[in-house]
Amino acid sequence: MKIETKYHGSREIQAEDILKFESGIPGFPDEKEFVLLPLDDSFLSVLQSVSTPEIGFVVTDPFSFFPEYDFQLSDSAVEQLKLEKPDDAVVYTILTIRDPFEKTTANLQAPVVINTKNSNAKQVILNDGKYKTKHPLFGQKAKG
Repeated sequence: MKIETKYHGSREIQAEDILKFESGIPGFPDEKEFVLLPLDDSFLSVLQSVSTPEIGFVVTDPFSFFPEYDFQLSDSAVEQLKLEKPDDAVVYTILTIRDPFEKTTANLQAPVVINTKNSNAKQVILNDGKYKTKHPLFGQKAKG
């Protein structure tokens, strides 16, 4: 199937690559299907809405930048994702891209968790006070 994207123009995607967000994403409750598209040959990807070209979030693996990052999923999140074991989950963090790029921040308070076995996905809101919405990727003090 062909979709229009925010950063990649027109792209051909496979139905099995579509991630299903049962409740949408906070702020975008009607956006229930996304696909992950690599952004060039970098460590970044785009979580692209299948139905709305303008909605694409730049994401990355948070553990590459924050090795100590750790959280527990609620029982309801585990149930919604239908996760059978932790190894089936992959985690991404949404970035706010800044100019210059060194000022880019990561939203560690609301990671995107994907069940690799069934393509169920959810943006989880953590109630842990140590994680913020704007953690600098490159070692400055967190704001916000």
